[in-house]
Amino acid sequence: MSKRLVWRKIVNGVMLTLTGVATFATVSVLFVILGCLIYQGGKSLSWNFFTKLPVPTGQEGGGMANAIVGSLQIVGLAALIGIPIGFLAGVYLAEFEDKKFGSLVRYVADLLNGVPSIIVGILAFTLVVVPMHGNSGLAGSIALAVMLIPIVTRQTEQFLREVPLALREAALALGASKWKMIATVAVPAGSKGILTGMILGVARISGESAPLLFTAAINQYWGGLTEPTASLPVMIYKYATSPFDDWHSQAWAAGLVLIGMVLTANILARLVLAKGVSVPRG
Repeated sequence: MSKRLVWRKIVNGVMLTLTGVATFATVSVLFVILGCLIYQGGKSLSWNFFTKLPVPTGQEGGGMANAIVGSLQIVGLAALIGIPIGFLAGVYLAEFEDKKFGSLVRYVADLLNGVPSIIVGILAFTLVVVPMHGNSGLAGSIALAVMLIPIVTRQTEQFLREVPLALREAALALGASKWKMIATVAVPAGSKGILTGMILGVARISGESAPLLFTAAINQYWGGLTEPTASLPVMIYKYATSPFDDWHSQAWAAGLVLIGMVLTANILARLVLAKGVSVPRG
């Protein structure tokens, strides 16, 4: 066996070992995080946690029902605002792009993707909270929607561009208009990827706390879209930095619930991408 072949086998073995170690380290970090959350948070999870409001300082018990509902409200409204805008912007970039304006939209979307979430929170505070003279769930939703729009835009564009050009040409050759071709051919063909991007985008903004600290703030009671609203990320921050052991336990439980929601969204996205979701064609 030549020295060159021996050397190639050694290098191959070393690189395979390094990639295996790196993969194991990455997976281990995830399982360590999940293990800590399950161990610490599982002890504090109870029916009261999902149904009761937080109790005053110094008292044990209570729950975070208001934060769970508040998170669903804020993220749900953010999705209602951000997904349609991001989807239509992605359709424009993939189907109607002109070189100058399309490049500008794409650049802005990429730039927004890289903006720290705390900056988005300050922006929403200046443009929404200050004019409304108070924190609100609506301001939090707008902040999260700003983060969601570029994610959905780029994902929609990416998967629409992967639709074969022959499908578009066939629809246009049969007399379909541009919009009808997009609605009945291009979007259904890329629907599973687009839907996956939307789900992952919503999962990403669900765990953001910095924008909500400036906008939705916190509320020990039931909030609403026009008043301060509790959310799981902000409650985790408040409880984890408090000096009370009972609040620390509640923070672990809230972290477990939040990571469970994010993991569920990610698993759902993977299932959608693997099996595909068909959009009925009209």
